[in-house]
Amino acid sequence: MNLGAGWQIVRDPLWNTIRLDPIAARIVDTPAFQRLRYIRQLGFAHLVYPGATHTRFDHALGVYHLARTALRLLSEGDARLQSSEVDGRLIPYAALLHDIGHYAFSHAMEELDADRLPGDHEAVSAQFFDSTELKDAMAPLGRDASARIYDLILGRGTHPLQGLVSGSLDLDKMEYLRRDARFCGVPYGEVDVDRLLQGLILLEDPESGDLEVGVHEKAISALESLLFAKYQMFRNVYWHHAVRAATAFYKRIVGDAVREGLLEPGELVGPTDEELLHDLRRRALDSMNPAVRRIGESWIPALRNRRLPKRALELTAAETGGVPIPEWVSMDGDRRRALEDGLADELGLMSGEVMVDYPAKRRMLELDLLVLRRNGAVERMGEGGLRGVMGLPLVARELYGSSRVLRVFTLERRQLPAERFLSRLQE
Repeated sequence: MNLGAGWQIVRDPLWNTIRLDPIAARIVDTPAFQRLRYIRQLGFAHLVYPGATHTRFDHALGVYHLARTALRLLSEGDARLQSSEVDGRLIPYAALLHDIGHYAFSHAMEELDADRLPGDHEAVSAQFFDSTELKDAMAPLGRDASARIYDLILGRGTHPLQGLVSGSLDLDKMEYLRRDARFCGVPYGEVDVDRLLQGLILLEDPESGDLEVGVHEKAISALESLLFAKYQMFRNVYWHHAVRAATAFYKRIVGDAVREGLLEPGELVGPTDEELLHDLRRRALDSMNPAVRRIGESWIPALRNRRLPKRALELTAAETGGVPIPEWVSMDGDRRRALEDGLADELGLMSGEVMVDYPAKRRMLELDLLVLRRNGAVERMGEGGLRGVMGLPLVARELYGSSRVLRVFTLERRQLPAERFLSRLQE
């Protein structure tokens, strides 16, 4: 729907009506932004939850909407946002563009070894900011607006409203938890977004004197709902065993493609989900290398048809018998690949047909924000929570540990005794 003078309305199943200002509408119409229509928000979660076909495009519009709402509510209660003292004009556009650099299938590829990837999606977004169309769309914001927006996305700015774009209470988390839960059809992501937005307030850091976005103590219960929803979504959706099987398989396909010279790391920036798989398969089928041809002949068709790797072993934190799992197991690299190939040989499989998966999200329940207490004092809430106000972060380590599961996936069904795997880690 067009409102005239460049304004547009988008109907959204989560937020109902999203109003795009003229500059936002121009940004949305650029090829760099339209590309996000073809990047699934949750990677391979649609193979488990059929409704999870929503995209980075939908999500970005939602974060923009929340940013405009948050700015309006903040300005109604603080005259500083109604003057030039705190200029929030760029915040909605940073919110709109925060995912512009996402790889195909969203976060899955970011788990690859750094040598096989140009950088995380925030870092590679610079290439999209350099596009002529996007520069032209942002031109009315000023000559340095693009660089300032990019700094906000990277979280390296000093803007008082930085926390709305990148921080413990950023609008991205509020949006994706609600949207992911809705499209997956699960009850875990229910966050009291309205109360959280109403509770936002611009506060002065008692130590540095800098202004930043904080929250009123009255909204702490809503903040707890966000943290617990995040834990539940990781445990039940993002780290679901079949989602992780598909993700591990995809990482193996892309990682081996780069390893065997089928494509360069820089070529991973830009393709959409289906573009990347199609191009990889086309190139693999043209190769004379058997290790490369299997990517096109069997691996990509298997992934597309949901013939996923099977669990040969699954270990929760309580089932390791006190044997510590080294963190290198969670990272893609030569050491883990050597472990996987050793297991493949032991299980009668070929190199590449065993995948060890131990997902990590060390900052899952991290908090670092200012709280306005009921008595008027301003205090900083950190990882330990805030005495008498919020204690959930105190159990964050336990929650994080219980949500992590170590799995060994194999392309052909096998069984791997836990004792054998754990002894290999200690060798």
